[in-house]
Amino acid sequence: MTESVRGRKAEEISGAIRQPKIKLCGLTRSCDIRAANELKPDYIGFVFAPESRRYVPPEKAAELKQMLDPQIKAAGVFVDEDPQVIEDLVRREVIDVVQLHGREDEAYIHSLRERMGSSLIIQAFSISTEQDAKTAEKSSADYILVDSPGGGTGAVFDWKLLRKISRPYFLAGGLTPGKAGDAIHTLRPYGVDVSSGIETDGYKDRDKMAEFVLAVRQANGGAKKHALYSAQDPSD
Repeated sequence: MTESVRGRKAEEISGAIRQPKIKLCGLTRSCDIRAANELKPDYIGFVFAPESRRYVPPEKAAELKQMLDPQIKAAGVFVDEDPQVIEDLVRREVIDVVQLHGREDEAYIHSLRERMGSSLIIQAFSISTEQDAKTAEKSSADYILVDSPGGGTGAVFDWKLLRKISRPYFLAGGLTPGKAGDAIHTLRPYGVDVSSGIETDGYKDRDKMAEFVLAVRQANGGAKKHALYSAQDPSD
């Protein structure tokens, strides 16, 4: 293999294995936002489901969004919410991305798109069977998020169930700083989403947030190195 061909092949592989998106979800306090601004994840999440212990009232979320680094996108997490409520939060720029965790169907997603224009939509699916994975893959949302049954339980599900998903997805469910590397190396997800795995006593822990972000970025660096090494001609 010539140097020019080898270099081009390595460049193609390097570009394909891009940095996984990082989403730190369930932020509720100003200190959480300050930590996120330091760590620079791609997304943070505000939970607008009242039944969640991480629920943030819209006005509080608006205050926190004002503190957020503009380069970090804020996702709003909803469960079967009135589309008008979501549209209002997008219009007021409290959130940049919509994340659906209820029983929202394709008609609901279509209605949201008509209201919100180009704002990204992520639809979450609990995965307990291969059929769940097939259903998730058919979603018309911009991205899907695959999670443990029940969602938000902090439990890991069987990653083998994802082997037939060919579209980009966010991986959630039981991720921690210690498990992030395995997730990146095993699944190569488009992004990772963590909440309980970066908490201590029910609150976001700045040290765990930092450990998680570092673990993802270091794991991806290792994946790139492996791919580039594999691109070498064994005869060289």
